[in-house]
Amino acid sequence: MRHDRGLQEVGRTRRAAEDIPPDLLALTEQVIGAAVCVHRSLGPGFLESVYANALGVELGFLGIVFRREVQLPVFYRDIEVGSGRCDFLVADRLVLELKATESLSHVHRAQLISYLKATQLPIGLILNFNVLKLTDGIRRCVNLPSAALRDLPPSC
Repeated sequence: MRHDRGLQEVGRTRRAAEDIPPDLLALTEQVIGAAVCVHRSLGPGFLESVYANALGVELGFLGIVFRREVQLPVFYRDIEVGSGRCDFLVADRLVLELKATESLSHVHRAQLISYLKATQLPIGLILNFNVLKLTDGIRRCVNLPSAALRDLPPSC
């Protein structure tokens, strides 16, 4: 049984965007704008770490609070069983995963979805800098609460 039914890409449904607070949507747009500035300056072809460093500089110039390489505890049946690590946690409200790859795969989306579940945050972005036009490398995922998810038995 799939448990990611509450997770949707914003581009696929308008309802998903309507469920996100306007200030959080504005934050995602600011972060996307910062990433576009970085990409316009550097272009594609560098390692992910170069883009991460540059995005950190740009977010700092904009006064946007963020943390990098944030450890995220993972729980199973209320017991911590390990951890993940997201690239950026912006204002403790937005998960960012940076990539510098030829194309995004389902595994990249699954990684972001896992981080959204671990943080219980409503929205995250994948930013792939290895594209000619950055807007082609952006994926926004939304973690929506779902009555169906709440009603699942704990041992499914």
